[in-house]
Amino acid sequence: MVGCGCRGRALAAALTDHAVRGTTRSPERLPELEQAGIEGVVADPDRLATLVPALSGVTVVCWLMGSAVSSPGVHGPRLETLMEHLVDTPVRGVVYEAAGTVEPGLLAGGAAIVAGARDRWHIPAAIVRAAPEAHEEWLAEAAEAVERLLR
Repeated sequence: MVGCGCRGRALAAALTDHAVRGTTRSPERLPELEQAGIEGVVADPDRLATLVPALSGVTVVCWLMGSAVSSPGVHGPRLETLMEHLVDTPVRGVVYEAAGTVEPGLLAGGAAIVAGARDRWHIPAAIVRAAPEAHEEWLAEAAEAVERLLR
């Protein structure tokens, strides 16, 4: 899970049958992730070189950046580069969070990048459109997306 904040931890808790690796930009947050049963990794989605090593052994990438208002590139150029990189990895799917506090046009652009990668390179993908503030709906949609991609 890239962007393993509150929603990422909730999603990890819902995926009880799966090992979860989650990223944080802050080393101080690693113990919090570990206590939640998440393998914590310090990585910055704005610097993909920090993120790529964390993809080893990952089956589904959850790009949970719908509230990353200070990082618009994670819905544009960074996301596009990541999708291109995933072609040459064992990752079998991507879940993209297309709702949150980020400007709607950026989220729509990110969803289009993920859909384009799905069509171009046959990377299985799911777009989560439920609003994060509708927590139960968001959690159900995100968990179902992960499970669907793992089938």
